[in-house]
Amino acid sequence: MDIRNIAIIAHVDHGKTTLVDQLLKQSGSFRENQAVAERAMDSNDIERERGITILAKATSVEWKGTRINIVDTPGHADFGGEVERILSMVDGVCLLVDAAEGPMPQTKFVTSKALALGLRPIVVLNKVDKPAAEPDHALNDVFDLFANLGATDDQLDFPHVYASGIGGWADESLDGERKDMSALFDLILKHVDPPKQISRADEPFQMLATTLGADNFLGRLLTGRVEAGTARAGDTLKALSRDGERIEQFRINKILAFRGLTQTPIDLAEAGDIVTIAGMAKATVADTLCAPEVETALPSQPIDPPTISVTFGINDSPLAGREGKKVQSRVIRERLMKEAEVNVAIKVEDTPGGDAFVVSGRGELQMGVLIENMRREGFELSISRPRVIFREEDGVRLEPIEEAIIDVDDEYTGVVIEKLTGERRGDLVEMRPAGVGKTRIVAHVPSRGLIGYQGEFMTDTRGNGVLNRIFHSWAPHKGSIQGRRQGVLISMENGVSVSYALWKLEDRGKFFIGAQEELYQGMIIGEHSRDNDLEVNPLKGKQLTNVRASGTDEAVRLTPPVRLSLEEAIAYINDDELVEVTPKNIRLRKRYLDPHERKRQSRAEA
Repeated sequence: MDIRNIAIIAHVDHGKTTLVDQLLKQSGSFRENQAVAERAMDSNDIERERGITILAKATSVEWKGTRINIVDTPGHADFGGEVERILSMVDGVCLLVDAAEGPMPQTKFVTSKALALGLRPIVVLNKVDKPAAEPDHALNDVFDLFANLGATDDQLDFPHVYASGIGGWADESLDGERKDMSALFDLILKHVDPPKQISRADEPFQMLATTLGADNFLGRLLTGRVEAGTARAGDTLKALSRDGERIEQFRINKILAFRGLTQTPIDLAEAGDIVTIAGMAKATVADTLCAPEVETALPSQPIDPPTISVTFGINDSPLAGREGKKVQSRVIRERLMKEAEVNVAIKVEDTPGGDAFVVSGRGELQMGVLIENMRREGFELSISRPRVIFREEDGVRLEPIEEAIIDVDDEYTGVVIEKLTGERRGDLVEMRPAGVGKTRIVAHVPSRGLIGYQGEFMTDTRGNGVLNRIFHSWAPHKGSIQGRRQGVLISMENGVSVSYALWKLEDRGKFFIGAQEELYQGMIIGEHSRDNDLEVNPLKGKQLTNVRASGTDEAVRLTPPVRLSLEEAIAYINDDELVEVTPKNIRLRKRYLDPHERKRQSRAEA
C-alpha cells in the first residue's frame, strides 16, 4: 500500500485535535454506530481537562488506497521534546493556523524545527467561519513567518486550504461547497512525497526509536519509522546508541502498527511505515534498532537543553502521610527515573542528602503536569520554587531569554510594558495594533522574570490579557530581578481555622484558606498587605461572657479565599518556601533552613 507520513502542528487551542477527529471519521476509521469520544486523540485525563495536547500520538487513516500516518504533536513549547523527536518520522507537515489569531509562539517554535528538517508545509487556515476571522491577513502572516525562519523557495511556495474543524469541512477557496475534508486529503496525497525509505526495502533493517512506551504484558515499546529493510516477529535485532556503541541484542516479540486509534499486531514491518517494536530491555529514545550486520547508528536530532529546575522532596509537614500512600523518597525516586526514561526533555539528579531530587525541564507547565500526574497516583511531595539553569561560555554567565507575545486591551499596555521592561529586565521588540481595542506586544524577557508573572499579569489586565511565551536564546546575565513584593501570613498555631479569627484578620491581607481547615505552625495561609511576613493566629475564637448586649453578636461574613492552582502555587512561592502537594490538597509553607544550608544558599546567590 502507498504510504504518506505527516505531522499536524499548531498553537495551543487552534483546533488541531478536533481536525484529526474529522479526518478519522470521514476516512471510515470508525463504524457508523461506533461511540467515539470528542477529541479522541487526547487520551490523557489532564489533556482532556486542560484542552491541550501533551503527548505526541500517531494514528492512521486510509484514503483512496493510500495509508496516511498522522502524528498529533503538542502545541506547547514546554513539551517540545516530544515535537523534535516526532518530526524525524514524517515527510511533510500540516500547519494549522487560527484564521482570527494568526501564527502564534508555539506555531513559530514547531515550524522552525520542521523547516530546518526540510519538510514541505501545507497551511490549513482553521476557524474561517468565526466572526473575527481574517484568513487573508493570517495567510500573509504565515508567509512572513516562513521567510523569517529561513524557509527555502520550495517551502515558501506552500499550498493552503480554508477549513472549519468543528464544521468538518475543508476547501481550496473561501466560497467552496463546505461539505467534507476531501480537499485536505487530496492535497496531502498530492503535495507530500512518499517515504524515501521505500526504495531501501532490500537493505538490512534499520529504525530510529523516537518515542518510548510500556505495556504490562509486552514490556518496553519503541516506536519509530522504518528507515530501511523489513522485519518480522521473531527476528533478531541489536540496539546501537547515538555514538554507535552496542547496547543489547534482542528478539522481536511483537510488531504493532497504528490502524485508526488502536495499535494492531502486524506480520511485517516495511520500510517507510511507522511501527512499534516490543522485545528490548535497555534500548531507549534516539537509539538505532537494526539488523546484526549493521555497524553505523542513524543520526538523531539533538534535544534542546532544559531551562529550569525544581527540587522534589518528601513531604515532612505535620500533616504528612494522611492522604497519600506513596511518601518515601525511594518510591519518589523510582517514579522520577521512570519519567526521565520516557521523557527525554527531563533530567533527574540526586541531592547530597538523598531525600530530595533536582528535576530539570523546559518550563513551569511541564513540571506542573508531572506533579499533577504524581499526586493523582497517590504521591505526597514538597516542591521548591523553580530555578533558572545558567550556562558558562568563555567565562561569561548566560541565562535563558524567552520571547513573550502578549495580546492586551489598549488601556493596560502601559502597566504591562512597565513591568516587563523595568522590573523584569525585558527588552521591547515590537508593539502594534491587534484588532479592535487590542495591542500586541512582543518582548524578550529573562526566564527568571517570567516565573510567577502570570498571576500578576492577569491582575494587571483584569483577566483580559493573553500571554504566550517561548524560549528564544541564551544571553549574558541581566542582573538581579526583584521577586514577589508582598509578604505572607503564617500560622503560629496547630489546629483548625476559626471563621471569627479569619474575619478579624481580613484587614491584614487576602487568605488562601477558609474556615474549618486543618493548619499547622509555619503554614502559609494568605498574602500580607505589606512587604514583610507576619505570623498570625487563625485559631483564636471569640471571647464568650455571660453578658449580652446589642451589637455584641456581629455577623461574620468572610471574603471567599483565593485558591491557587498547582502552577500558580509553584510560581508564587519564594526561595525559603515550599509547596506541599498531596492527592487532595495543595498547601504552602515556610522552609526554615538550618544555618549551614542558609550559608550555602547565600554563597550561591552571591
